[in-house]
Amino acid sequence: MKKLPTFIAIVTAALTSTVSAHAAQIASPLILAQIPTQVKTGFQYGLGILFMVGFIWGVINIWGGADRLKKGDADGKMGIVSGIIIAGAAAIMAALFYIFGMSDGSLTPQF
Repeated sequence: MKKLPTFIAIVTAALTSTVSAHAAQIASPLILAQIPTQVKTGFQYGLGILFMVGFIWGVINIWGGADRLKKGDADGKMGIVSGIIIAGAAAIMAALFYIFGMSDGSLTPQF
């Protein structure tokens, strides 16, 4: 029970602090967690493998869509479009990150 009055005193002191003290806390630089280079490199290699598989899968979809289109199936166009999107997903996402100013948040895939 001795800890409860101490806790109440700390909370009361924190709540009654001035507005300038809160502004000083917000203005102080935030310390963010840093990712170890080994983890970052592992994600980059995994991303590279994912992009290689996605590119091959996209090309196969494009071929399949072209074959269906040649046979007269109207869904072949969607196969071609989906293949282009799958194969170019890495370039599309990199462009979107760059356009919206978040290029620092993206990882470069390694092979």
